[in-house]
Amino acid sequence: MQIEAAWFQQQVLNWYDQHGRKTLPWQQNKTPYRVWISEIMLQQTQVSTVIPYFERFMQRFPSVADLAAADIDEVLHLWTGLGYYARARNLHKAAKQLVQDFNGDFPATVESVADLPGIGRSTAGAILSLSRGVPAPILDGNVKRVLARFFALEGWTGSTANLKQLWSWSEALTPVERVGDFNQVMMDLGAMVCVRSRPLCDACPLQAKCTAYAEGRTTELPASKPKKDKPVRDTWMLILQAPDGRVQLTRRPDAGIWGGLHSFPEFDSRDAAEQQLALTNISAEIEDWTSFRHTFSHYHLNIHPLFVALPASAAAVSENALWYHPGLAEQVGLSAPVKTLLDRLF
Repeated sequence: MQIEAAWFQQQVLNWYDQHGRKTLPWQQNKTPYRVWISEIMLQQTQVSTVIPYFERFMQRFPSVADLAAADIDEVLHLWTGLGYYARARNLHKAAKQLVQDFNGDFPATVESVADLPGIGRSTAGAILSLSRGVPAPILDGNVKRVLARFFALEGWTGSTANLKQLWSWSEALTPVERVGDFNQVMMDLGAMVCVRSRPLCDACPLQAKCTAYAEGRTTELPASKPKKDKPVRDTWMLILQAPDGRVQLTRRPDAGIWGGLHSFPEFDSRDAAEQQLALTNISAEIEDWTSFRHTFSHYHLNIHPLFVALPASAAAVSENALWYHPGLAEQVGLSAPVKTLLDRLF
């Protein structure tokens, strides 16, 4: 592996010098904090989508201390549309821990960084290698795909045995010198060349020794995650709009989907929504809007919007309700479906 590692490193670093990404916002003025925010945002999200979110986030929270001192509602507000909101909640928790335990700086070891909320071994390695040159391997989805094809790994990359093997390869190939460039180019290759479908093998610096390419198996490797049928659930969202245009939102519990975000009151059935309206003595016509589906990683959610134009005397259906208007000053986190429905209103 020693000779193979030297060849591997030289090939990818030469490619990085000519073709690698070097002008992304988080690659300028690199600090552990900026790399951390970008790495968390880039999980499950495309670079082009992340860029404007990253820039707004950095403008509002230029340091760990600024993020730690912020209200979680404002953090979630700036995250609205990125999805996987547990990422934002963990960022906020980790920032508070960094201020409390490390004076706002990042600890020096991968193990200590990986102990922070929402940061695993790979993200910790990326933070320290990209910002400080600490020789630490990474293993994000892009790196998994490059290694799985190069070594022709059989089976799903997420299995326990395959993860162990992938980490072993990543550790053996990661250099001590130029580790930040190496880890960056491994992510670049997976994102730009060794893509999921129709990889650009003729542009790949590893083609000469790639086992999947030699065996004509680049389209079948790595193997997909074993599929399971996703269950389908239904929810009825009650959109109550006051005469002045404001709508009623309630804050969801911190645990579960859309944790800590604001949403319309939700019910298990249309009848349940009607009954709640009756209990609050609201006499108004319910308008059924077109239903639509929102898909999570583990199930489909059919959303049935129920719109009610409230009379002036109407009270809130839910306790602790927020009467929200996007033109006012409230800074709250909103799930993508709620934002879609608000866009229809405003």
